[in-house]
Amino acid sequence: MHALFLASALLVGCLLAVQASVNLQLNKAVGTPYGASTLQLGVATALLAILAVAVGAIGAVRFIPGVPLWHLLGGLASPLYITSGILLFPRLGALAAAGLFVTGQMFASLGLDLFGLFGITRKPLSVGIALGALAVLAGITVIIRGQRPAQSPPAAGPAPGGAAGTAARGGTATVTTAAPAAVRSSGSLGQSGWILLGIVAGAVLPVQGAVNAELRKDIHEPVTTAMISFIVATITIAVVLLVLLATRRTPRPQLGGLRTMPWWGWLGGACAAAYVTATFTLIPTIGAATTVALTVTGQQVASAVIDNYGFLRLPRRPLNAPRLSGLALLIVGSVLVQLT
Repeated sequence: MHALFLASALLVGCLLAVQASVNLQLNKAVGTPYGASTLQLGVATALLAILAVAVGAIGAVRFIPGVPLWHLLGGLASPLYITSGILLFPRLGALAAAGLFVTGQMFASLGLDLFGLFGITRKPLSVGIALGALAVLAGITVIIRGQRPAQSPPAAGPAPGGAAGTAARGGTATVTTAAPAAVRSSGSLGQSGWILLGIVAGAVLPVQGAVNAELRKDIHEPVTTAMISFIVATITIAVVLLVLLATRRTPRPQLGGLRTMPWWGWLGGACAAAYVTATFTLIPTIGAATTVALTVTGQQVASAVIDNYGFLRLPRRPLNAPRLSGLALLIVGSVLVQLT
């Protein structure tokens, strides 16, 4: 049974990489990453609400009036993470984007542990943790510097240069002609800006976990905790979308495109709901350190496979020696940081 829990933690880590990849199809369908994030988070909220009702946990919402306000704010991290994935995966590739997320996760986890923030038990710095952090930093540096031009994705729609092909590549520059170490975009961010966004988006996940852990203590039901977190997330990204629409900073969502989206484009919400629910379930069983180490490892391995084979209609970025070395450093560093 213990082996099953360990395998489950590895699997839900893989779901993070799948989530970000399939969300690109939702983005292509609606024409704006903020609209796609709103839909994805809405789907996750609905699924968790149904699950909470099914298991008889929905009644825990009665505890919300007595909960400290900051315990309810863990959901603010989800819109940032999900929207960042939609923006970064076509620009940097699945492995590089996931590597940035992991880097942010690791260093944010270190900060929480070392300073005892948000109710986390303070943990002293050890040699293993320091070596793990350096390995993570070295790994993402090697991966970013080892980027090669992406190859065309598998034919699954209009030919390259068509409307859908252009949308998949995020802006006016196609990934097949991008320089190895340069990131082009339709916005104002350069490569350093996208890298910083990836690190920050990863860093908010451990903070979200710590805040949601406090919320779980208040209401006692993990599924309801996840549902509340996603309600906050959905409201937040919906407000952001409305503000951007009012200021004409993003296109109006085109829901008609959902009819032509592949069925698996809807799986992002299910992946998000499964990840949050599984981590709440696994942490008391196998421990927080083991859960985080395995989920992070699963995320990196799945991202490498998606990149190498161009799965889920992403452009192929074959694994070369530097990227493989960087992946190994990320995995070793993640395990050292979490288990030392």
